[in-house]
Amino acid sequence: MKHKINILFIALVMIVMGARADEGMWLPYSINGKNLAEMQRLGCKLTAEQIFSFNQPSLKDAIVQFGGGCTGELISAEGLLLTNHHCGLGQVQAHSSVEHDYLQDGFWARSKDQELPNEGLTVSFLNYIEDVTDKILKGCSDKMTEEERAKLIQENGDKLIKETKGERDVEVEIVPFYHGNQYILFVYDVYKDVRLVACPPWGIGKYGADTDNWTWPRHKGDFCIFRVYTAPDGSPAKYSKDNVPMKSKHFLPISLKGVQPGDYAMILGYPGSTDRYSYSEAVQNIIDLEGPAVVDCRTTKLEQYRKHMDADPAVFIQYASKQASVSNYWKYYIGQVKQLQRNKVVEKRKKQEEEFARWVEQDKDRKAKYTGVFDEMHKYWNHQNKYTKTLIYHREAGWRGGEAVAFALKFRALNNAFSDKSVSSADIAAYAQRMKGTVKSFFKDYDKSLDRDVTIALLNLFYKDVNPSQLPPMVKKIGDKNHGDFTAFVNSAFEKSVLVDEDKLIAYLDKPKPLSKDPIYALMFDIVNSYIELQEQADAVDNSRADRLYMKGLMEMQKDRNFYPDANFTMRLTYGSVQKCEPSDAITYDYVTTLDGVMEKYKPGDWEFDVPKDLIKLWENKDYGRYADKNGNLIVNFITTNDITGGNSGSPVIDGEGNLIGLAFDGNWEAMSGDIAFENEVQRTICMDMRYLLFIIDKMANAQNLMQELKIVE
Repeated sequence: MKHKINILFIALVMIVMGARADEGMWLPYSINGKNLAEMQRLGCKLTAEQIFSFNQPSLKDAIVQFGGGCTGELISAEGLLLTNHHCGLGQVQAHSSVEHDYLQDGFWARSKDQELPNEGLTVSFLNYIEDVTDKILKGCSDKMTEEERAKLIQENGDKLIKETKGERDVEVEIVPFYHGNQYILFVYDVYKDVRLVACPPWGIGKYGADTDNWTWPRHKGDFCIFRVYTAPDGSPAKYSKDNVPMKSKHFLPISLKGVQPGDYAMILGYPGSTDRYSYSEAVQNIIDLEGPAVVDCRTTKLEQYRKHMDADPAVFIQYASKQASVSNYWKYYIGQVKQLQRNKVVEKRKKQEEEFARWVEQDKDRKAKYTGVFDEMHKYWNHQNKYTKTLIYHREAGWRGGEAVAFALKFRALNNAFSDKSVSSADIAAYAQRMKGTVKSFFKDYDKSLDRDVTIALLNLFYKDVNPSQLPPMVKKIGDKNHGDFTAFVNSAFEKSVLVDEDKLIAYLDKPKPLSKDPIYALMFDIVNSYIELQEQADAVDNSRADRLYMKGLMEMQKDRNFYPDANFTMRLTYGSVQKCEPSDAITYDYVTTLDGVMEKYKPGDWEFDVPKDLIKLWENKDYGRYADKNGNLIVNFITTNDITGGNSGSPVIDGEGNLIGLAFDGNWEAMSGDIAFENEVQRTICMDMRYLLFIIDKMANAQNLMQELKIVE
């Protein structure tokens, strides 16, 4: 295996020159001598094999993909798993009720038999990797059209996945790197029994909420604890009372040493998506169209959420996770657009493109290969600009806007079955019965009044903001008739539709019939069909060839640049150090925050800044125990120069000896352009200090069963 991995990246040796060491989401299995030397200079005392190995237990064996978009890490020999509060919020919310409000009060399992199962939640451990570029591109040629090339790549990939998987219970995926210039195969062991063990109260885990999100300084205990269970033989298995706690191959000890400026910090995790080598017009599209469209739609949605959540505690519980999900990327896009402009990212990309054009002109072979790349890019983005806003509105304000409209999409297959002569009435009835579980899940966290107001507000916005020629026909007809006011239509639709009434919908599933005339189903059908048609028009112009060639050319032109691949939810390593931040003239941010800062923001009764009474008492008595720093302060959060993005939520921050010192949970406002362009001077990762985690578990929750399970390094 070592030989295979060494061969894997010979052609893509990463040279640390020019850029700061803290930029880069490195493939941890490709760490070379120069990477390791820089890590050691910063304070890393681990070997490459101690970080990543298939031959012996290593740090990578403690790192998991958590759910559909976060990272987690094992912190005990019995499968105890740590991630962010916002990553586990959906599970906490699902177990909560007005009588047992785990969101507000927190949850602490005092023994393993109190740990709560979570249907559908999985964690994945990386089992194997292989460079399969030659196998995936076998048969591809420059004479092919992009459609022919994509089809062949898909066929090669499907065949390889089937061969690799065989009869094994593993997940296999093949992921493109460097804009399609390289392909790597990943094999994961997926564990399906993941139980909730503990989460802090809302006033700790969600402290600061929307106001503080994406900003520093922060004061949040953003953690949640789960446990991975296996079959008795240690293999992955669905939930069963006979399952046992996982025997961890490797887990992270927790350090009490704390952090100081300059301390080494390493993060392993699964960052979701970056686009750091994109064309300037792609960045301009985000600034002018994509960002503002998402913000406008989500602002409208959040206004209605807040109105109903503030008025009813039951609705607050139902929508806490949904609101957080909508809000997170609402504020993200606000900050991203602002910082892309402030950091002049478009201008920097144009300068790089001018350099590339000059480089191409200097050699006839380059001219033959790369001439026309920018013409293709320009044609593509000029075309996309006609569709970006309307496609986002179709999605954000249309078929994923109101919940009932989005829910209606789940019934499309059932409705289509009535016109399919190959489907029997018995098959339809059986399918309808299986849908009852989906119905129960939906209505558990559904408020009809809230959804009605959301749907009205979003349809009003949709009609007002989108070019009339690109509106779905039904939306345009109703809007034209009612002068852009969808109140009467939505009120009537919610009265007539079976999709917003659980009892009516269950009765319908007992005697199913076509849903085409149901007003909410008809609205969904109209919007989705319009979306598909517009997406096909947008896809009529393709830039995949130009994108691939530009990336290849950049790597050829800038031979000394550290071309780490863009994030794509595969395991990455980033290294840096604990540092303060000076984002602008006369502004300096310290590298840590304390519990004193939590209390400075404290607002009794406020949904964002209230805190538990037990925490207040501990603060008043300065009862921090061994978790205080040398000055008697309790550190809550700290910042590092690591390079992370969405998907890294819940990633471990590891010191030079392999111990857990923090939990990554956010980035800072001044570097919100970071997914597009890393900002060397101001980019920071916001982390929860492990001493705060232990303080909450030990002193506030008195969860001694968990304390006894952890390995703590003094």
